[in-house]
Amino acid sequence: MTWETIQPYLGLGDNQMHWIVKIFIVVFATLLINFVVNRILMRVDDKLQRTRNPWDNMIVEAAMPPLRLFIWLIGLSIAAEISDTQLDENFAAIVLKIREIGVIAIIAWFLLRCVKGIENAMTSGRATKQPVDYTTASAISKLLRAAVIITSVLVILQNMGYSISGVLAFGGIGGIAVGFAAKDLLANFFGGLMVYLDRPFKVGDWIRSPDQNIEGTVEHIGWRQTRIRTFDKRPLYVPNATFSTISVENPSRMSHRRINETVGVRYSDFSKLSEILSEIKDMVGQHEEIDSDEIYMVNFNQFGPSSLDFFIYAYTRTTNWAKYHEVKQDVLFQAMQIIEKHGAEVAFPTRTLHLFNENAPTSEFEDLDGQSENAAPKTEKS
Repeated sequence: MTWETIQPYLGLGDNQMHWIVKIFIVVFATLLINFVVNRILMRVDDKLQRTRNPWDNMIVEAAMPPLRLFIWLIGLSIAAEISDTQLDENFAAIVLKIREIGVIAIIAWFLLRCVKGIENAMTSGRATKQPVDYTTASAISKLLRAAVIITSVLVILQNMGYSISGVLAFGGIGGIAVGFAAKDLLANFFGGLMVYLDRPFKVGDWIRSPDQNIEGTVEHIGWRQTRIRTFDKRPLYVPNATFSTISVENPSRMSHRRINETVGVRYSDFSKLSEILSEIKDMVGQHEEIDSDEIYMVNFNQFGPSSLDFFIYAYTRTTNWAKYHEVKQDVLFQAMQIIEKHGAEVAFPTRTLHLFNENAPTSEFEDLDGQSENAAPKTEKS
């Protein structure tokens, strides 16, 4: 079967048949080039995985989807130009404009993927010896992505025939009106910018505010709001402007955790208290999880209602919450063992009740003969 036998059934002329053949060849060539380029890039990426340099892999991975789209854009635009003789005369100009805008958009897409790849490489530690702070990397990445998008939009507008100077002038005038209408949005934006610059906390930190009921772990810092996961696993969304008006405490950055416990022994163990305190203080100072370079004290504190109270004051080396409680438990257990070793006991609230016996004789109500002064005289019966 040949084209000559098929052509009468299709009802196509010679020019139309050549036009369809050319388009078919262009589309087939586009498919072939896309397949070959994709295989080449995959092999190159596989070989670059074995190198220590992460940037070459990042560039190849960022370029693969945009490059495939670029090949299809060029191939389809060529096919459209071939069909220009059979379609409207203005079609070629439209295709050319679409191709130019598409190239700009593809370049912008490639740059955005590069920025995201750089962010991932720096936060994971592949590009640097120490991982870069996620909050800082995220802030820089967002600024770069915003710059790429704004620049791309302006270039596309210029390519479409719009005056950039007019757009910028309109944006300056409109920005004033938008600023008044969206002052809360701008306040949150600049609040987020201050969080990125001052860095009172970062993603993963445990924060709380004594001014408001805010406490939990920071999960995400956006331009408008910050997401905090509370300890009951509920998400809490806080507008960034709030952080410029409240005090924020960051317990995640503490250098130590403090043990400050009060223990009481019985009043009957007063004679043993000095030795107990001395031995407990030696135990605290020699404990491997207690930082002896920081202040630590074990001192008699006060006469309690039913106990002699002393306090244990020290700082643990760890800041991990779970391990801190294990260290604290061990210190208190050893303190109780020392108290028991000296034959003393930890006091608990007690109350002593003294009862008065009316029938008991007292010296001030008895005379020399042992008879009560108020007692009735004895009488003898004859």
